[in-house]
Amino acid sequence: MSFFDKLKNRFTSGRGRRQRVPFVILFKTFQGLLEKNNKILDSIAAMGDKLGGDYVFDKNYILSSCQEMSDLVYKLIYDLDTIAPNKYLNLYDAFQRINHEIEEELAGRPIIAQADYVIPFETISRDSGDVVGGKIANLAEVNNILGVPAPEGFVITTTAFKAFMEYNGIWNRVREEPLTVKAGQEVRALVEQGSLPAELRRALQKSIEQLQLAAGDKKLLLAVRSSAWGEDGIHTFAGQFKSFLNQPVEKLVLSYKEVIGSAYSPSAIEYRRSKGISEDEVAMAVGCQVTVDAKVSGVLYTLDPTTPEREVMVINAVWGLGAPLVSGEVPGDRYLLNRTPPHEVEGLNVRHKVSMLAPKEGGGTEERPVPEELQMKPCLEREEMLRLAELALVIERYFKKPQDIEWALDKKNQFIILQTRPLNLQTQMANLVCNLTQAVQEYQVIFRGQGNIAQRGVGAGPVVIIRDDEDMEDFPAGAILVAKYTSPRLAKAVPKASGILTDVGSPTGHMATIAREFRVPTIVNVGPATKTLKPGQEITVDAEENVVYDGRVKELCYYEFTEEPFEESYEYRLISRVLKKIAPLNLLNPHEKNFAPEGCRTFHDITRFVHEKAVEELLNLEFHEKIMGASAKKIKLSIPLGLMVIDMGGGLEDSTEGREVKPDQVVSLPLKAVLEGMTTPGMWSTEPVPVDLGSFMSSLTRTFSSSLATPKYLGLNLAMISKEYMNLSLRLGYHFNIIDAYISKEVNDNYAYFRFLGGVTDLQRRSRRARLLAELLEAHDFRVDVRGDLVVGRIKKLNASGMIGKMKILGHLVAFTRQLDVTMVSDAEVESSKEYFDRLTTEAVAKRN
Repeated sequence: MSFFDKLKNRFTSGRGRRQRVPFVILFKTFQGLLEKNNKILDSIAAMGDKLGGDYVFDKNYILSSCQEMSDLVYKLIYDLDTIAPNKYLNLYDAFQRINHEIEEELAGRPIIAQADYVIPFETISRDSGDVVGGKIANLAEVNNILGVPAPEGFVITTTAFKAFMEYNGIWNRVREEPLTVKAGQEVRALVEQGSLPAELRRALQKSIEQLQLAAGDKKLLLAVRSSAWGEDGIHTFAGQFKSFLNQPVEKLVLSYKEVIGSAYSPSAIEYRRSKGISEDEVAMAVGCQVTVDAKVSGVLYTLDPTTPEREVMVINAVWGLGAPLVSGEVPGDRYLLNRTPPHEVEGLNVRHKVSMLAPKEGGGTEERPVPEELQMKPCLEREEMLRLAELALVIERYFKKPQDIEWALDKKNQFIILQTRPLNLQTQMANLVCNLTQAVQEYQVIFRGQGNIAQRGVGAGPVVIIRDDEDMEDFPAGAILVAKYTSPRLAKAVPKASGILTDVGSPTGHMATIAREFRVPTIVNVGPATKTLKPGQEITVDAEENVVYDGRVKELCYYEFTEEPFEESYEYRLISRVLKKIAPLNLLNPHEKNFAPEGCRTFHDITRFVHEKAVEELLNLEFHEKIMGASAKKIKLSIPLGLMVIDMGGGLEDSTEGREVKPDQVVSLPLKAVLEGMTTPGMWSTEPVPVDLGSFMSSLTRTFSSSLATPKYLGLNLAMISKEYMNLSLRLGYHFNIIDAYISKEVNDNYAYFRFLGGVTDLQRRSRRARLLAELLEAHDFRVDVRGDLVVGRIKKLNASGMIGKMKILGHLVAFTRQLDVTMVSDAEVESSKEYFDRLTTEAVAKRN
């Protein structure tokens, strides 16, 4: 048994029969859990900030940060186990797995993820870079996220690479430092002589057959291309690894081994040495793409690397396949297009093209003569140039850097993207951003100094306002995402966004972490962003200076293209790899199946899961567990509520004596606000409500679930409170309310949960009241679920004053809808009740002000 397992058993043994713990003690554990949650999020944010280049750090910083976070995450799990003993023990296993991977990375032994040996391109997700390599990861994102056409195919993963090297006894050999040229030659010979493990051979054959079936071609021909760790990233590895065009499937294994072996060529070894890349950082995936029978091929630079100030794109094109152009063997046509629509042609140089490379039947390539009538004809028509330019700018906006793109135009006149990588222009771009102060004075400022920067950078594009999940499905690449709140559900759109603005939110919240992961310039807590900005409005988000400009500030956009050389350092690569085990958030929706300990793939996942479940467990504790060992006092109110309160510390004034409490003696922020809302004049009606016989009989014959048959619903209205917390259970007539809320200075902790069920009338009228509640809650920014007459509303991560305002609204709703189901005789009553509630609320706000 390992030390970790012994430690786990020490903490968890004998706890299944735990005696009931007073709620006060559990609540203090919950408060400690919230404190650890915030420390973890702060630490993730701090580590993420280091990737921006504004801070100097060394390996010791990475080691100490990871150790501190590991301790916090483990203690966080232990706190949840105290609140819900033995219920989530699999979290310890998830922690051990993730922590082991981080320790291996820190020890200089990068982890090659466990994955399928062969993966189809269409199933590659945005976080698959370690499995499929840099080149294929970029290409898959272009196709799967942006919908830009790319070749069909599959990738033989880095997992397969490690399996092949281990199977043939080469793995430990290539980990030697330094790897000499002679040793590299020996490794290449071993790779060439090696054989595929049976499981890899079977997986490869199955993928070939599936691809043949999809393509409807048994004589499938493939391009076999390298996709190493880091390739086509900060380090391009351009020309270092072998690729093979138009290969028959019978030669795939041979081509695969040739590509792997090329990772140990003299030039590849020297390239890594010159960049400070260790042999432990070598992992090779191999992409296998269906051959594109290209009419025209070429390369596009989204910005001219020689004169970027001209704001033109450069297109080079040849007839047939593009390999001779890429290798520099032949010149091609050269077109210069303005980057701004309608992309006017600013330069045209048509070359004399006498030969071209073409796929050979049966495999391989051959040189063919170009027909005489095409030799001096431009390879691309004007309309084709425009289409290609638009595709290229979509890709550039997505990756947020100028791009070097290989493309092909097939016989069906469709552009296919073959490869895309960053165009490194650090030196040239620096000359374009030297006088920003003067340049930005020409643009109107929309917001200045409003909100908190969550991720630095600059982004520009059209405004897209996200109001619900449906708005994210067709989010356009390169747009500015504007939303009221920071929610992890926005993660679907974050990778496509050029920038993010939210009305409220925390710079250390879950969504902010996702924004840092994708380096999307983000400002939260802006205030009226969703009200001020218009859909489609072009704006520039300057998250360096915390300014939002009307229009696209091109000078600032150039600033975003500059990169610092520190990204080439070992420390940068190490913290990037470690953060992949820490920062990404995969558990986005508590209602999805993967929201479980087994779905946790990072420390951030564990943190999110624990926070969500801690709130849920606290909310669902049985009545007798809440009141055990506590004495209750009655609050004397102007309405007949009969509310008892148990103070867990700081919820009532210290001077409170006796069995009764006055409202002005309540210190608890959530309860004080709810009571103010409930007692607002006009909200709590004291008029008798006539109930028809059918409704009354319906209430007598209706049964409730066992969870509602507990003592807490048999006449006692109870509030468990502290200064920041409230758990309020109400039975008002024939309906039941629960409000659970936490309000503090720490935005990440703040939340409110509202549950409403029941009524005296038939289901149709109760459902109308539920609809009314849902619409009123949504109008006040709650996320709402409705099932029959059950209404659940949630809101979180507002600042304290914002949360207090929402609690007053909940108080209004509890009082206003108390007996409203009786009057819900038609749909028209729903609308009239909404109008009446809005009027009462407006009057209440006016009186308070």
